[in-house]
Amino acid sequence: MNYLNLDKNKTKDTVKELNILLSDYHMYYQKLRNFHWNIVGHNFFDLHEQFEVMYDDAKLKVDEIAERILTLRSYPESNLSTYLKLSNLKESTSDKEDVEMVSELLHDHGFIITQMRKVIEVADANDDEGTIDLIGAYIRELEKTSWMLDAWNNKLADK
Repeated sequence: MNYLNLDKNKTKDTVKELNILLSDYHMYYQKLRNFHWNIVGHNFFDLHEQFEVMYDDAKLKVDEIAERILTLRSYPESNLSTYLKLSNLKESTSDKEDVEMVSELLHDHGFIITQMRKVIEVADANDDEGTIDLIGAYIRELEKTSWMLDAWNNKLADK
């Protein structure tokens, strides 16, 4: 891995954590699609659109994480069965109320952010600034999305 000036033996740990994050994002993406398709009620228009924005973003992140793994001269996991085993997230049913959907996504955000921090910790130990930069931006974006979903949820709770 001469062109990156990184030790392939050291990047193995980073790749392992990135593959877990990739699995988390695949599960998250599918959950967002599920919620997008199955949202009903008074908040349909708001959440249907918001979930689409979120799954479009998740789809981009899936690709970027996989490409980072490839950049580190390794292979991204690509089987659904593997994602189910590696992911910190669980599948969801389709029959949830809007508030339940948002609460579940916020819960998942906590797991995803924790995994992102693990990636950064391992990448930092291996002098991998490229991975740190990529994932650091993801944390900032997901924290902002979490704040917005929480604000929406609190608005409804106040009624």
